[in-house]
Amino acid sequence: MRILVIKLAALGDFAQAFGPFAAIRAHHAGARITLLTTPPYAPLARRAPWFDEVWEDGRPDWTDLPALWRLARRLRAARFDRVYDLQTSSRSSRYRWFVGGRAEWSGIAPGCSHPHANPRRDAMHTLERQREQLEMAGITRFPPPDLSWLDAAIDRFALPERFCLLIPGASPGRPLKRWPAERFGALAATLGLPAVVIGGAGEAPLAATIAAAAPGTRDLTGRTDFADIAALARRAAFCVGNDTGPTHLAAACGCPTLALFGEDSDPALCAPRGARAAFLRHVPLASLDPAEVRAALARLT
Repeated sequence: MRILVIKLAALGDFAQAFGPFAAIRAHHAGARITLLTTPPYAPLARRAPWFDEVWEDGRPDWTDLPALWRLARRLRAARFDRVYDLQTSSRSSRYRWFVGGRAEWSGIAPGCSHPHANPRRDAMHTLERQREQLEMAGITRFPPPDLSWLDAAIDRFALPERFCLLIPGASPGRPLKRWPAERFGALAATLGLPAVVIGGAGEAPLAATIAAAAPGTRDLTGRTDFADIAALARRAAFCVGNDTGPTHLAAACGCPTLALFGEDSDPALCAPRGARAAFLRHVPLASLDPAEVRAALARLT
């Protein structure tokens, strides 16, 4: 049996799809499963035990007709028996016409064989929405995803034995998702253990602001890949971060994680879940007092 799973982006959504990925693999143990994704997430997916093949050409520009034609031809030629569309966007739904009508389809594409037929699906948390979608497609077993494969040696960072993770960045296009770096710095100065700041290379100024308030802070911005983030999360005492991909990845790896939400995203739809994950929402996020964060951390840890 040939199975296609569609998950194009982003990192937080990808991390929250680990459970569905594992459930699909468990249900189709003997199948050949292909993931259609995008280049940033292909290396992560290729390390995972859930896929036999990873395609990273899943989001060609609609104006790039040759790339669209290549994707359509590739999807049609693969002759998939079933598709699990976990992206459930207008783009991914259109891919049903590329795949062809012979394939069973779980998602929201018009006329698909296994629709997620819940009119309130957009008001559901991501994890509950994906689980219900898969249940409607006949999947009933949801084993906890084993993430032992997602690890790395981090000796090169020469970190102290005890440290915490801070993730002060977020999507550059959504500044309201960022708790100010000055407040991260005020928090770091009171934690009693060194902070390690992670994020993209462009977030180095945020790390510098935190380090100015909390000497001893380590700046790893621009120096970590997904496996490094997972390894750091497993070894950290706890993590505090904005609603951004690395925060969700840390939570998925079992790190006690406090995710900070403001007016630009809704934790009811996407907050990290789990016994060691919590969230704090404050509107506006910029005025959240570090004392409130410390109190939430005390309850979590």
